[in-house]
Amino acid sequence: MNKRITLQDKEVAYTLRKSKRARRMRLAVYCDGSVVVTTPRGLQETVAERFIREKTEWLFSKIAFFKQFEGKPVARYSNDDYLKYKESAHALIERKAKSFADQHGYQYNKLTIKNQKTCWGSCSRKANLNFNYKILFLPEAVQDYIIAHELCHLKAFNHSKTFWSLVSRMIPDYAVMRQELKKSGITFV
Repeated sequence: MNKRITLQDKEVAYTLRKSKRARRMRLAVYCDGSVVVTTPRGLQETVAERFIREKTEWLFSKIAFFKQFEGKPVARYSNDDYLKYKESAHALIERKAKSFADQHGYQYNKLTIKNQKTCWGSCSRKANLNFNYKILFLPEAVQDYIIAHELCHLKAFNHSKTFWSLVSRMIPDYAVMRQELKKSGITFV
């Protein structure tokens, strides 16, 4: 559902999506400048509007960030690319994840490669790791950071100081890698 909201005297167009799978509200800004709010079904639109207003500064910063790339080419990947590169990505990530896990005493169950639009990786409470196949196209140091990040969630299922301490043991310059990832992420759709 296409909507509009006025924030700081500026009108912002957004798409409101209601999902039965959503457990919480989510605000996303994509590289084409589109804004999407996803809410659980049954949530009133006024709650979504209040959520957007609370995130105004973040929203404008993301819109400004993506505007700097207007008119520049963006690499687009299709489902055929996913099928073509899925096995290579799995082999690379599995090798690196196993190496990190062995060195740092982590254990995970299943490792899955997915074709995601907004996420590089995730870790489930059942110790399953999921990764975006597009990791294959990132610099090696950034690949390592993403894999280490998800492994650390096996011991700290949040982004607390404890979690970042675990990450820094594997990737001492993780803050630099996070910045590199933000730069690299713009080219993947």
